[in-house]
Amino acid sequence: MKKIFLVILAFALVLPLQAQHKHRSDPSAHHITPSADRSAVSPYQGCKNYGKSIAVFGGSLSVNKESDTAKQIWADLLGSEVVTYGVGGAGFSIDQGYSLQYQVDTAGVHDVYVLWASTNDFNGGRPVGRWKDYTELDGYDTSRLSTQCGGINYCIKKLREKNPAAEIYFFTSLRFFTRDSGHNPYSADINKSGASFADYVSAQIECCRYHGVAVLDQFSIQGVDEHNYQLFYLPDRLHMNAEGYRRIGPVQAAFLANGL
Repeated sequence: MKKIFLVILAFALVLPLQAQHKHRSDPSAHHITPSADRSAVSPYQGCKNYGKSIAVFGGSLSVNKESDTAKQIWADLLGSEVVTYGVGGAGFSIDQGYSLQYQVDTAGVHDVYVLWASTNDFNGGRPVGRWKDYTELDGYDTSRLSTQCGGINYCIKKLREKNPAAEIYFFTSLRFFTRDSGHNPYSADINKSGASFADYVSAQIECCRYHGVAVLDQFSIQGVDEHNYQLFYLPDRLHMNAEGYRRIGPVQAAFLANGL
């Protein structure tokens, strides 16, 4: 009887983990290479990252089919192979879906790593944390892996270990329009953890500054607001449409060319 009880208990403990990891990274589904009909001459030939392999980690904004519009622009302009490990619903917090921490753990070795998130940490109410979470300053406190900052620092540390010579870049969260805080950096609108979306974006930048990781502040330079978002977003007002990615893709490619 005791043996049966232990089997049932083990099964009960495994079920939540299986549910959390139902959607895993599938890099083969988003493997993008330069188009056969692309221009033979690129303005980025000779740049540091031209021809390099690029890996992308994030949530739905990094992996949905519309995002391939931007990544095809990168591939064509940079002569690069782009592989996406992102999973819809993922965040930096270990508690947010198939998190970027899991994605990084299972990733292969690439020349350039792009961390692109996370609206989901905000919408999921995961704690922002502080830039020093899960660093040598707190003795790599694993309890801090539940915060956005702890997750960011974990990912950067893990990627440094995976390929010390790789370039690591960060794309901040994009704007969204289902609530005021999603696009207004001065909004008093906060989530259940007591933070605004701007707090999450600011913390992303602070973590990267600690590590010396170059940041593309998409939230600030996206060029989309309440007056024109209908042109660039799906009806859910959360995810960009193909035109939105076509707008941001060249900016991302220019950044990725040299990390500037």
